[in-house]
Parts: sequence; structure tokens; C-alpha cells
Amino acid sequence: MSVLRVGNASGFYGDRFDAMREMLTGGPLDVLTGDYLAELTMLILGRDRLKDPGAGYARTFLRQLEECLGLAHERGVRIVTNAGGLNPAGLADAVRALADRLGIPVRVAHVEGDDLTAAHPGALAAHAYLGGFGIAECLRAGADVVVTGRVTDAALVTGPAAAHFGWAPTEYDRLAGAVVAGHVLECGAQATGGNYAFFGEGGAPRPGFPLAELHEDGSCVVTKHPGTGGLVDVGTVTAQLLYETAGARYAGPDTTARLDTVRLTRDGPDRVRIDGVRGEAPPPELKVGVNRLGGFRNEVVFVLTGLEIPAKAALVRQQMSDFLAASGSRPAEVSWHLARTDRPDAATEETASALLRLVVRDPEQEKVGRVLSAAAVELALSSYPGFHVPAPPGKGTPYGVFEAARVPREAVDHVAVLHDGRRVPVAPAQDTAVLTEVPEPPQPEPLPPGPVRRAPLGLVAGARSGDKGGDANVGVWVRTDDAWRWLAHELTTDRFRELIPEARDLPVTRHPLPGLRAVNFVVEGILGEGVAAQHRFDPQAKALGEWLRARHMDIPEALL
Repeated sequence: MSVLRVGNASGFYGDRFDAMREMLTGGPLDVLTGDYLAELTMLILGRDRLKDPGAGYARTFLRQLEECLGLAHERGVRIVTNAGGLNPAGLADAVRALADRLGIPVRVAHVEGDDLTAAHPGALAAHAYLGGFGIAECLRAGADVVVTGRVTDAALVTGPAAAHFGWAPTEYDRLAGAVVAGHVLECGAQATGGNYAFFGEGGAPRPGFPLAELHEDGSCVVTKHPGTGGLVDVGTVTAQLLYETAGARYAGPDTTARLDTVRLTRDGPDRVRIDGVRGEAPPPELKVGVNRLGGFRNEVVFVLTGLEIPAKAALVRQQMSDFLAASGSRPAEVSWHLARTDRPDAATEETASALLRLVVRDPEQEKVGRVLSAAAVELALSSYPGFHVPAPPGKGTPYGVFEAARVPREAVDHVAVLHDGRRVPVAPAQDTAVLTEVPEPPQPEPLPPGPVRRAPLGLVAGARSGDKGGDANVGVWVRTDDAWRWLAHELTTDRFRELIPEARDLPVTRHPLPGLRAVNFVVEGILGEGVAAQHRFDPQAKALGEWLRARHMDIPEALL
């Protein structure tokens, strides 16, 4: 059958507004996808729904569609998106109303059944991650636009591929190929040079968005429209494959893709072929993302300039602690973080200054609001020399808590609601397999002894990191076989803990992926209760990999 060209126009809620138009006008496409959901997004949409029961979906998508629905109709491009969020039926109705107003004859369908909030008392939103076969049902019935709620990011590609090629739910190798393609596309420009470790090697200030040319056997070529910025090479695709993954088995509701079978080869300028992907039966349970309101948080940053930074920090910490204790309103959680951004004999005041960050949390807003503000303001003339803050604390804002749960597949009513109103149940997978760890692959032969130089890891290795609930992953890869022979032996779990002190007391798991010349580390609990809780300076671990690349190791001179 013909090649299926699937593009992406959104990697998150708030991504480049013009991307939909750029993808529709930049070259041929069959399906255009948009990923608008993340763990934090579900919390944001849940708060929207508290204010307005008719809300709960990504309104940006509607504004994009107002400009582009006619273009998609003219070019015969189908649109598949998870912008429905917590209210896919509401967004589907809004798209129909928009199409009627614009006079464009489109058939709109949606997928539902992911909402399990009622089964999780106290949750703001609880949603199962569905697979792609509900999307496939909608497309097979002739839908032009398919709106979903919480599906896996890769389902936006597995659904169209299954519909186009007629794949059965048990064709795991083909589905796994589509899962890998979907994972590469899901974050938009991250596959085309965005956020890329080696951004100086052909990247552009405005990278284009990616597309995949899928084939019936599950293989694909990742590329981008001609003339758009950025680059697609083995490195950019490897980086995205490692993003927010863990070991060799990448589990999803349609199949478990074996990342240790992925083959990446250059297929021409800005073209990378992905093939060889093997798949296995999916696990018997579906993941459920549960978002709750955790309470209220506030923070204040004290600027410490010049000499005696530790003594100044100790003074203001004592003063604030005494004030909060005397007020009788000490918050439930109080944490201090001193960032030594100061330099000796600095040429500017800013570079002579360190930042002391106080973060407080409590179930009651009052304990993190007025009391904290009063304490910080009243110290203005009675604390350390040079006392000032960039901004006084506000009244405190709500924060969320994310947790992952599991539910039997049979407990979820996955339904495709077709454009004519018919409701088609989507059967759960008949064959399943409990996830187990893949045996440790053999180590490559180590490099022969030779001279080494103390240098940043990033001179020879790329990295990409991200969040999954309270955990973070850091994928590290190299680009030559010799570099892999060194990395596989040197970047152990113990060495990772040495380089990343925040991980020293946390569970760290190392997953080698020799086919990608990569090791993937999962650090449990480093993000506390998830991004919405803002547990650390970098709450989504976006730059954790870049910190690792900046750390120094003894690197063979032959690799430098």
C-alpha cells in the first residue's frame, strides 16, 4: 500500500501557533497530528473545568483550526489530536460549530472512555492512557477530524497507521514501528534540532516540525518539509527516542516496543530511516494519570551580594524562621536553596551576587501568603547588608500532585464516537504480557589504555532528560563505536551518582541500549510529587542532561 505521511504540529499546549499552517502548506501530508497534553496540562485543564464545566480542552487548537480547517479540507489532510483533554466531546462539538460557521463540510469524531475521575475520590482529574484503535475506528468510518482525550502520545500515529494499512491488534511488530515513529514525532521540533545537545551543528533559530513516512511493514523515514529550518539526523532522532523513556521495553496500550531493536540509518539529507523494530503483546493494565490539588505554595528569593555569603544566608534564614515561629503560622513544608552564582572580584553587581530561595507549602493558603510576605518585607531594614529581593512574595498559588496508577484494561470503556453519532466499543487487547526487565546486554570491548584528559562529558556525548511523575530520566548517547566502548564502561550508576549529587541518595537504574550507543538513567523521586509541585529548581528535569554533560570526567584523548 502507499506510504502514509504523518506530520506533527504541536508538542505541547502552547507550542508554536503557526505550526499547523506551516505543516499544511509546506509539503504533502496525509495526516496531521497535534499533541497538547502532558501531566501538567491535565492539571491546568482540570482547574479550567472547575471554573467552567464546559471547558477542559485546549482552546488554542480551535483558534489554529479557524485559520487552517479550510486548508486541511482542500488538501485532503486528516487531523488527529488529543486537544480534547478532559472534554473531547465538548471540543468535537466546538469543531463542528466552527466548521458550520466557516461553511466547510468536515466529519468530526471523537474518542472517549479515558476519564476515570469518578473512581478516584478527591482527584481533580484521573485519566487512563488509551491506545490508537479508537482513533482507527473513527478514521475507517470516514472522519476528517478526530479528537481524543488522554491517549498515549504515540497513539496519534498508531491509530492512523492501523486504519490506513489495515493492521490487526496483534500485529505487534508493525504497531511497534508506529509507536517508535509516534514517539519521535510527539514533541514536535525536538526531532528536528530543537533542544538538541549539538545545536551548533546545523540547527536553526526556527526549526521546522517533523513528519514520518510510514510503510506497511512498520518502518518509516523521519524527515521534515523542504526548506524548513533545523535538521533531522541520527542524533536528533536518537535524542528524541531517549526522551522520557527508560529501558528496552517501551510499554503502551497497543504494544510493547523493543527499543533495543531499533535501527537508525541516514537516508539522505534530513532523512533518517527507522526499521527493525520488534513488538510484543502489551501489558495487562493501563496506566492512569491522577492529578490532585496538593495545597498552596509560595517563594521568595533573597539576593546576597559580595562577601560572607554563607553568613548572610544563615542570618536571614534565622530571622525568617524566628518570625514564622513567633507568628504561630509556620507552613507545613519549608525549604531553602542557596545558589552560589556569585564570583570573586566580580566586574558586575549581578555576578557578585548569590540567590537564596525560600519555598513554602501548606494546605492553607494563609500560611504561605500574608504571613510570608510580612516576614520578608519587615526584614528590609534589619537584616544582612545589601538586603533586597527581586520581587516580594504574593498570596500563594495552588500546586498539584501527580501520581501514576494502574487499572485492568477491562475496567475502561474505550469508545469511538463516529461522526454520525454511532458509538463503537473498542475491545481491549486479547493477548497481554506482564512486563519484565530485558537481560543486561553484553558490554563492548573496552578501549585500549591511553592518555586521558579531564574534560566535560558533553564534548563526546549528547543527552536529553525529562520527567515522568516524580521521576526523571537522563538519556546519554555517543556517535561513534569507540566512544560507545568508553561510555558503556565508564558511565556506570555509581559514576552517575558522583556526577549528579542530587541523585546520591535516590534509586537510580541504568538501562544500556547498545543499538543506539546509549545509556538511559532513571532517577526515582528526584522531582518529588511531579512537575506541578515544583519540587526543585528545574521541576521537569529538562536541563538535568545538560548539567550531566557539563560535568568533568577523564576522557580518552583519542575521543576528543
